[in-house]
Amino acid sequence: MKVSPARQVVLAVLALVLVVLQARLWFGEGSLRHVASLERQVEVLNAKNAELAERNRLLAADVRDLKEGTEAVEEIARKDLGMIRDGESFFLIVEPQQDPDRD
Repeated sequence: MKVSPARQVVLAVLALVLVVLQARLWFGEGSLRHVASLERQVEVLNAKNAELAERNRLLAADVRDLKEGTEAVEEIARKDLGMIRDGESFFLIVEPQQDPDRD
């Protein structure tokens, strides 16, 4: 069976189109590897967003506590500023420093 020259040209063009499409599928932008890479990036970003959403939730709870009640403000003042109420006793326990020259 002999193939006419016109059919040979059509078959060659179809083969070339097939090769180009396969190359784009495997190697170019939008290729399977590129799509898989983008999916991994989306997963990483979703995990980071979940962490940040939790952090934002905790910060919003802290802000709400500071606006609504005095307990949170008092706790911060006691811890960071050393606040003492009237009638309370404050005891500071100082541990002896170790002399680096003595062993």
